[in-house]
Amino acid sequence: MRTSRSTRTVALATATAAATAAALIPLSATASAAATTAAATATAAASAASASASADGPYQGLPNGTKQAKTLVIGIDGTRYDKLLTADAPALKALMAGGLTATGNLYANPLAPTLSGPGWSTIATGAWPDKHKVKDNAFTGARFDLFPDFATRLENADPATSTLVIGSWNPITANVFNGRADLRVPESENDTKTAADAADYLAHGNPDATFLHFDGIDEAGHAHGGAGADYLAAIHTVDALVGQVVQAVKSRPTYGSEDWLIVVTTDHGHTDAGGHGGNSANERQTFLIADGTGYTPGSRRYDVKPVDIAPTVLKHEGVPVDPAWKLDGQPIDEITPDAFDALRPVLQTRVDESGIPAAVKGWTHTPPAGWSIDNSRMPSGGVTEWRGWTFATDEFWTAAELGQSRETNVRARNVFAVADSDEWDDKAHGAGQFDSTLVSPAYPVAGAGRGTLSFATDYKVDGPQTGDLYVVFDNGAPQLVKSYRSDLNTVERLPVTVPAGAATARFQFRYTGTNSAFWTVDQVVFTAS
Repeated sequence: MRTSRSTRTVALATATAAATAAALIPLSATASAAATTAAATATAAASAASASASADGPYQGLPNGTKQAKTLVIGIDGTRYDKLLTADAPALKALMAGGLTATGNLYANPLAPTLSGPGWSTIATGAWPDKHKVKDNAFTGARFDLFPDFATRLENADPATSTLVIGSWNPITANVFNGRADLRVPESENDTKTAADAADYLAHGNPDATFLHFDGIDEAGHAHGGAGADYLAAIHTVDALVGQVVQAVKSRPTYGSEDWLIVVTTDHGHTDAGGHGGNSANERQTFLIADGTGYTPGSRRYDVKPVDIAPTVLKHEGVPVDPAWKLDGQPIDEITPDAFDALRPVLQTRVDESGIPAAVKGWTHTPPAGWSIDNSRMPSGGVTEWRGWTFATDEFWTAAELGQSRETNVRARNVFAVADSDEWDDKAHGAGQFDSTLVSPAYPVAGAGRGTLSFATDYKVDGPQTGDLYVVFDNGAPQLVKSYRSDLNTVERLPVTVPAGAATARFQFRYTGTNSAFWTVDQVVFTAS
């Protein structure tokens, strides 16, 4: 779908009317508000003209918060990171200078298109679209019952938590945050009012966790494209509104004794001509800014994803992430770079891949310390970049050829290992199939009876291929741990029995393929016990 934001909102009006009405009602409304209609209640709750309650009571329909830890997540729809860097955006750049900036790429079809429904649902729930099931802006088939928004999880953990959601795009309050947030205020694409209401609640109320959404940059992208002066002007306008909201936080009388985390992110980018939903780099690029205690000023990371926002908010607000929730994200401070990530400084530019921009560095055959690649069964020739297992980044690998499901590799972080028989086969090579084995370091297992091997993986089949995972104890024969023969996109956690007397365990990832698809491996961890 590449229709304009306004057109999509009209199309959703009927489907979301009931949910919107519900969103207008504060869950902790006063007795007088209970006698009004849903629409009147929302107006009264959001209006700055309404009388405020005491410091210990609700403010404009929002319950008084109880926590020292405070979180503000600002969503800025349809914002390209490359254009943010060149725009006049002092408020956002001040947050970047004061904290962490992370960049990465979204999914694309067949996982989900780069649309707002999937994007904001991913951010709110901490799960990728193959779990929360939002694939468009109609939210048909959404599994928010299994993967609720972070405000709902906060309320479930502690109903005394004060949660506030304000959205310029009404489906934010009607669909994405459709659970237990104390107050949801739809603003009907009025960013100025979104900022004013948010600033009022933050300055004079006491929310513990706030999510607000601005829409103007996305509107400019649809109307004028993502490459021109109008788009940059829209960034400048929204930046001023962000500054207004941040100033409201800092003006709080209790600000000095509070622990504030401010996160800024986007749901997708835009093409130069305007629009999104596809798989181009400009549509898929996303960013995250985190400013708060523990985030090094001016720092940069490549291994933080949109799914990490919800777990980070939960942890900051004192709610542990339960493994049973099966979230894809992690709290940012718990994300540990792996050995593959250390290769980023030595990544190379293209050799045979003419479709990848010449300046993009994103591949190497040189493994990190302890790892090795066995190409003894590989035929000669083929595309240089993909001859055997390769260490690559998403921006390099997916650009090799769009639309072949490489954009589904969302569970890898930063640099990952990939075996791609399809791309390797695009240049003449010797007789035989792609056949390469990635070999792990030797992990100590002395005295252990079992262990667990975990790794993120995306195994995609499009022709004859095999994926086999073996373990080798000491210098013994390889033992099969698991075979892969069908599509799988997950984080594996595989039990391994350690034989008595074994001192080390080494793992082999052997991939064969005849112009088929690929196998990616990342974040490999083995724990013996």
